[in-house]
Amino acid sequence: MNAPAPLVEIDESGLAALFDALVGRGRTVVGPTVKDGAIVLAELGSVAELPYGWGVETEPGGYRLRPRADRAAFAHSAGPQSWKTFLHPARARLWQADRNADGSVTVREDDAPARRYAFLGVRPCDLRAIAVQDRVLIGGAHRDPVYGRRRDGAFLIVVECTEPGGVCFCTSMGTGPGLPGGSAFDLALTETAGPDGLSYLIRAGSPEGSELLAELPTRPTDGVRARAAVADAAGRMGREVDATDLRALMAGTMTAERWNQVADRCLTCGNCTMVCPTCFCTTTEETTDLTGDHAERWRRWDSCFDLDFSHLHGTGPVRSSARSRYRQWLTHKLGTWYDQFGSSGCVGCGRCIAWCPVGIDITEEVAALRAESGAAGAR
Repeated sequence: MNAPAPLVEIDESGLAALFDALVGRGRTVVGPTVKDGAIVLAELGSVAELPYGWGVETEPGGYRLRPRADRAAFAHSAGPQSWKTFLHPARARLWQADRNADGSVTVREDDAPARRYAFLGVRPCDLRAIAVQDRVLIGGAHRDPVYGRRRDGAFLIVVECTEPGGVCFCTSMGTGPGLPGGSAFDLALTETAGPDGLSYLIRAGSPEGSELLAELPTRPTDGVRARAAVADAAGRMGREVDATDLRALMAGTMTAERWNQVADRCLTCGNCTMVCPTCFCTTTEETTDLTGDHAERWRRWDSCFDLDFSHLHGTGPVRSSARSRYRQWLTHKLGTWYDQFGSSGCVGCGRCIAWCPVGIDITEEVAALRAESGAAGAR
């Protein structure tokens, strides 16, 4: 039986060396950075662009940056984007067609190889979200070519959470703040800030990750401080939810009065589906130039909150009310997702709470449905 690998860590210079090694391998590094009053995901030119010294405050319908007392780069919770933006982009061209001089038509699929991304700073909840989208988009009989090309070459560097946000509930969903067992990743970091600066407990999760780790300037560590920071974060979640048999709860509350109450607040704007790291619905649109000789088909994100999403020809929208559309989203995310894909569609990141304009809280809705269900059962 092989002995476990000794624990090692890197400092800030080691993090820079990791970045340079990724670039040297021809990878485009994407990670968090400060832009337009938020911590967003973007292509990085160096580690200097990481959000050193910035944290965030989140609440239902609220998100704001706040300066930290230390220089931590990853001590912030989820921002408005997820890695879905790069793996399952909001708009993607599927094919284009040209009319030739003889009247024939040439169709060309967009199948160029995607850039080889390295995702730096993937949270454990978002790592689970990537696994969920893997199951949906490339895990079945019909592989999505756009997602597949981007996902196949992605190098995942996870950073465990030590600073949960006010709307986080990953502990309730079993997706964080530390790496759940069985997670698939290439490298994992745990950041701690001390009097000697920043340090990163680092371990490999794949052969390519091990190869890259061997090139970095590491030093031995006992990992106690890093593990304690993650354990402390688990006890400071901003939200919690009783996730017991959510599938049965959703199926048993289809006529609950709570749906009317949330519908009175819901704007059906679809923000929750746009920021959700697992929502995957799309529609297609065709465009043409003024001559009619060139046409393209594009795929773009769609939302079950869109009135036309359930439109049937000759009938109109199946779900015309705010009640029916919010119920569709929540019961699918927490209930029928199990029937389709074998797991929940929620990873507890809290984005849908923070970026809802009216502050609808998914954990509050689950608690209310559970309370109404219990009250109905007691009568």
